[in-house]
Amino acid sequence: MELFILRHGEAGKKLSSTVGDHARPLTSTGKAEVLEEAKALKRIGVKFDLIISSPLKRAYETASIVAGIYKAKNKLKVWDELAPEGRKTDVYKKISQLKEEQFILLVGHEPQLGEITKEIIHKDKTTSCNILLKKGGLLRINLLTRTPVPKGELRWLLTPKILKTVTKKAS
Repeated sequence: MELFILRHGEAGKKLSSTVGDHARPLTSTGKAEVLEEAKALKRIGVKFDLIISSPLKRAYETASIVAGIYKAKNKLKVWDELAPEGRKTDVYKKISQLKEEQFILLVGHEPQLGEITKEIIHKDKTTSCNILLKKGGLLRINLLTRTPVPKGELRWLLTPKILKTVTKKAS
């Protein structure tokens, strides 16, 4: 399984109320960046069999933009487990139920996405390993096992700026 992890685009300032923060949308800049990234990914041949989003508005908007570019609205699913208060173990359980040969895109939030990535790619628990995705940042992991905690190899980690540069050279 190829697992792609995308942090939502720019959404402006965090709101103090949890309920209000759940409804915080992407900014116009965030929408434009995600749109450009999705077009770039498609241009370089990245494909997705399933796009899975956190239920929060900014993540769902990010996933919807990607699904729109890929003409894959029917492949867009929401997992409550990808919300900031979701449990990583529940995310892992759901990943284990997916088909092994699929290309999966998860769209969510920090710090959860960084923690998930760290647990999947880091074998040595005695040393430190921190992964922080910038807003709109994307990484790709080749999953080698899926249970109980998935294990895999980090293939790449791209900031939005790097992705734009890479894809401009490809076109």
